Amino acid sequence: RHFFVTPSDSLALLAANAERVPGYRGRLNGVARSMPTSGAADKVAEKLGIECFETPTGWKFFGNLLDAERIVLCGEESFGTGSDHVREKDGLWAVLYWLNILAARKESVADIVKAHWKEYGRNYYTRHDYEGIDLDAAKGLMAHVESQLAGLVGKELAGGKVSYADNFSYTDPVDESVSSNQGLRIGFEDGSRIIYRLSGTGTVGATL
Repeated sequence: RHFFVTPSDSLALLAANAERVPGYRGRLNGVARSMPTSGAADKVAEKLGIECFETPTGWKFFGNLLDAERIVLCGEESFGTGSDHVREKDGLWAVLYWLNILAARKESVADIVKAHWKEYGRNYYTRHDYEGIDLDAAKGLMAHVESQLAGLVGKELAGGKVSYADNFSYTDPVDESVSSNQGLRIGFEDGSRIIYRLSGTGTVGATL
C-alpha cells in the first residue's frame, strides 16, 4: 500500500520472477524494452543470460520480436506491458502476473521491490512531458541538442562522464529494417542516461 512501482521496474521484476509464475517457468528466452525505458530489465537479462532488446517506442517493434519467438516479455515506460500470449499490451495480464508473484513469495510489493533493488541495483527514473508545444520550436530544440552531441563524449556533464551521445537508430533483428531518428541519447559511464524524444501520439502541437 502507498508504494509505487515504476513501469521500468515492473518489467524487470516480471522477468526476475518468471520462474515463480507457472506459465513462464523455464521458457524466458528474452525481454525487450523501449529505448526511453530504464535499463532495469537489462540487468536482470544479463544475470539470467538471456537477450534484452532496446527498441524504438511503438508496440510494433515488440510485435516482430514476439512473432519470431525472440522474447517472452516486453514493456515500455508509459505503462504498456505484455508477453507472448498476445501480440499487444495487456494490463489485466500484468496484474495477474503480479498476483502470481505475490502468492509465490508471500511478501508485500514493497518488500519484493526493495529486495530486487538490493540484488540488481536501483534505476532512478523520471519523465517530463511537455505537451502542446509549437512543432517547429520542438524540432528546433531537438536539432540544437543533436548538434551538440558529438562534442559531449568524454566530457563531464551533470556530475558524470559521458560515454556516448547519439540519435538512436534501431535495426530490427528479425527483418533487418532500420528505424532512424528515434530519439536523442546521452549516456554516462555509470549507466545513467538523458533522453530527448518527440512523441508522435499527441493531438495538438508536439509533445517533447
